[in-house]
Amino acid sequence: MFPTTLVFRPVLLFVLLVLLLTLPMSAQTQEPLDLDAIYRIKDEGLNRSEVMEIASYLTDVYGPRLTGSPNIRMAGDYARSKLVEWELVDAALEEWGPFGRGWTNDRFSAHMTIMGQSYPMIGYPKAWTPGTEGSVQGVAVIAVIETPEDIEEFRGQLGGKYVLTETMRAVPALFEAPGRRFTDEELETRAQQAVRVRRGGGRGRNNREFARTRMEFFLDEGVAALLEPGNGSGGTVFVQSGGRWEVDADPVALQVELAVEHYGRIYRTLEKDVAVTLEMDVRNTFHDDDLNAFNVVGEIPGTDRADEIVMLGAHFDSWHSGTGATDNAAGSAVMMEAVRILKAVGLPMRRTVRIALWTGEEHGFFGSRAFVAEHLGDRQTMQLKADHSKFAGYFNVDNGTGSIRGIYSQGNERVEPIFTRWIEPFESLGMTTFSIRSTGGTDHLAFDEVGLPGFQFIQDPIEYNSRTHHSSMDVYERIQAEDLMKNAVIVAAFVYHAANREELLPRKPLPAPREPED
Repeated sequence: MFPTTLVFRPVLLFVLLVLLLTLPMSAQTQEPLDLDAIYRIKDEGLNRSEVMEIASYLTDVYGPRLTGSPNIRMAGDYARSKLVEWELVDAALEEWGPFGRGWTNDRFSAHMTIMGQSYPMIGYPKAWTPGTEGSVQGVAVIAVIETPEDIEEFRGQLGGKYVLTETMRAVPALFEAPGRRFTDEELETRAQQAVRVRRGGGRGRNNREFARTRMEFFLDEGVAALLEPGNGSGGTVFVQSGGRWEVDADPVALQVELAVEHYGRIYRTLEKDVAVTLEMDVRNTFHDDDLNAFNVVGEIPGTDRADEIVMLGAHFDSWHSGTGATDNAAGSAVMMEAVRILKAVGLPMRRTVRIALWTGEEHGFFGSRAFVAEHLGDRQTMQLKADHSKFAGYFNVDNGTGSIRGIYSQGNERVEPIFTRWIEPFESLGMTTFSIRSTGGTDHLAFDEVGLPGFQFIQDPIEYNSRTHHSSMDVYERIQAEDLMKNAVIVAAFVYHAANREELLPRKPLPAPREPED
């Protein structure tokens, strides 16, 4: 037996060495995971959460939060005061700009009168449009203008009238519930690399020029207001902007989105040659006293690598028909709760953790892009600041109230073994998916544009696109408390591990400078 054993042992060692050398690096050196820290983060975030109280202040008290409005300034003061209360350092409203004029809707009242009977209407003025001067009564008319010939047909006929500008659309029954969660199959698909075929063409410039010509015609006519049937149904109205916020923006007429059911009643009645009289009292205010905007920022200082930064953030601004709950008080409250959790558990973090709540996102990521340009680098020239080399990564939440189910990597293959490992403790909370895909539409792009690791989480859709996104139903009641609590825990854990890992998060190749923009 003794000689046989002597021969067997070298062979066994050789086989093990070959296996080790052929294993992928991710299997040989697994990403560290601090389960004790995760336990404490979960305990604080799931048992002593403050996320819904924060969300209520941002919506019920300070919503809506249009960039440049008095409301968003008060909301920013509230958020900064909470960061100070939690003992973050350098908590401030960091100015950027100029943005332009602020805008608020101070009053909206609308009634239709048919055959002597008056009925109230559901509607909302579009942002950055003027109001009426007091209560204005006028007849309703249909004037769908799509060509220069249409302008000539209606010339001289629309003064003082409420103009229905679109044909009435069909309103199907809601055979499927507006709210849902991702299925396992949908998450599996979302994890796969997406291939998109870009097609040229389009008449964007011509359409914009005609839209300007049409608006000038309506102003020359002196219309009382332009009416549109709101997207959505059942009293839900999706509303955004009808004018521009720049000081020198072209003038526009008052534009009102009506509940589609009320628009439809007016439209069908007019088709029967029965007169409809409308009366509206719309009071909108433009705010020109401060043309700058701000981002809310604050930090938890790091220890031995305090000059390196991990960031988490969400956009703070909203549209005006609701109170900006799922878009995006939910994300802002989650990020505020995440830093509260990290402070409450008191675990040391090697890198500095910085929270930022962005304004101007709804207009083109203005706040986050201003921050990146000031502190990290120029996306046009790719001239980089000193802090660019010390930036670990940025995590963003901005897809509504839904539970986090995974994370998009923005095509960054090198973070897969890291994020897959960090996901493991949260499979019991429903987070299972690493996606190689890129996603757009929110502030992580400002970081990705200058070659920095910027990530958006995958969230259950719930009612986001079907009911709440930019709509009158974007209110506190549509927020899902358990989802926000879980999300804050997940974000806190990701930030904690990013702050304490030995190296910065890996990066993609640096983007090339951009062509000059028109």
